[in-house]
Amino acid sequence: MLDCIAPASSLSLPVWCVTKDTFASAAVPETARRFAEAAGFGFEPGKLLLVPAAEGGLAGALFGVAAGARADAFAAGALPGLLPAGAWRLEGEVASPRLAALAFALGTYRFTRYKAATGRDVRLVLPEGVDADALVRTVEAVTLTRDLVNTPANDLGPPELEDAARALAARHGAAFRSVTGERLLAENFPMIHAVGRAADRAPRLLEIRAGDPAHPKVTLVGKGVAFDTGGLDLKPSSAMLLMKKDMGGAANALGLAHLLLSRGAKVNLRVLIPAVENSVSASAFRPGDILKSRKGLSVEIGNTDAEGRLVLADALALADEEAPELVIDFATLTGAARVALGPQLPAAFTPDEDLAADLARHAMVEADPLWRLPLWAPYQGMLDSKIADTNNVSSGGLAGAITAALFLEKFVGAARAWLHLDLFAWNPSSRPGRPEGGEAQTIRALDALLAERYG
Repeated sequence: MLDCIAPASSLSLPVWCVTKDTFASAAVPETARRFAEAAGFGFEPGKLLLVPAAEGGLAGALFGVAAGARADAFAAGALPGLLPAGAWRLEGEVASPRLAALAFALGTYRFTRYKAATGRDVRLVLPEGVDADALVRTVEAVTLTRDLVNTPANDLGPPELEDAARALAARHGAAFRSVTGERLLAENFPMIHAVGRAADRAPRLLEIRAGDPAHPKVTLVGKGVAFDTGGLDLKPSSAMLLMKKDMGGAANALGLAHLLLSRGAKVNLRVLIPAVENSVSASAFRPGDILKSRKGLSVEIGNTDAEGRLVLADALALADEEAPELVIDFATLTGAARVALGPQLPAAFTPDEDLAADLARHAMVEADPLWRLPLWAPYQGMLDSKIADTNNVSSGGLAGAITAALFLEKFVGAARAWLHLDLFAWNPSSRPGRPEGGEAQTIRALDALLAERYG
């Protein structure tokens, strides 16, 4: 069990979750009511009031929550930072005990590789009916994702990303393979090689396979750019500060893989991660270069800072060759998606209407949000090249997230369904259950979707 979860037999204090309108009818002791009135407790969402016991010590705590459409399913994620040490239980206005318990557990996350964590030993008794095993699986998957994204590039380059993928495969008894360095050319992954060849840590394609071949084939593809300087189209220093997170797509793919493998999902799972560092040296690929792709399309390089779509294209072409039931790619791909939707809403692209609707429904239920953007076919012309089959960037500065998705779509055709997720994989500031730093996005919604579809 997780350290933040207390046994059901623990002596615990109540956290009464209340709104201003429900306070009068909530099962709160009269002494607590009088104390709240005397203290001027305003019931603002996220505010906590510790209630003393008549004999000394604490009787419990009042926690303001929002009601109706404004209710935050992750509000309980703020409690680990507000409550004193001890075991607590939730009472009152808890819309989803399962999500409240998950938010509480995820709110205790700290990245401790370089600095010891500080905090109190605050634990939660799980609400009745919450599946403890499912909670542990989810927290493990999110923690894996966050830890990978938070680790700086000096300690997480392509070799260390390989180590993480290999360790996950070994944990679940899955097959693992790595195609590294010049072998990428021999096995026809020219764009992965071109993007990563300038770095002193060799580029590679990582592959995990697991599951019954008779089950539906689901392939996850994660952008694994361990650090992105922009290449010869060099980023300014301010734009490089968060580029350790440019492998956030790979981290989320591994997080979802852990969820699927740990619950024995009835899928034939394949995970593909092109792991590279987009660096600068004499061997770096250049603006204006024409690269061959695995699919055979020639690609003119309009900008070396649009490298993620290049490595994804070779990996997607490989995935597509097996005509899987579903291909999902994860990538911290465009600033345009962040301008449109901000850091909290990943952009989702798919031509499959049923998939889009099902995913939106699960995203809402799981409080794991995303927003669909269109694969607007008339914008394909923005990617035209006079000397190659396509350019890797659009001819103008508009619709950047859409044109990036349209570029990727060129490399998927045989798969029954395809979903592209343009993530931020980062919390710029802390929110309940979501501390500042690396973040898992969309994987809980996808796990629920795949469970519904395939068991």
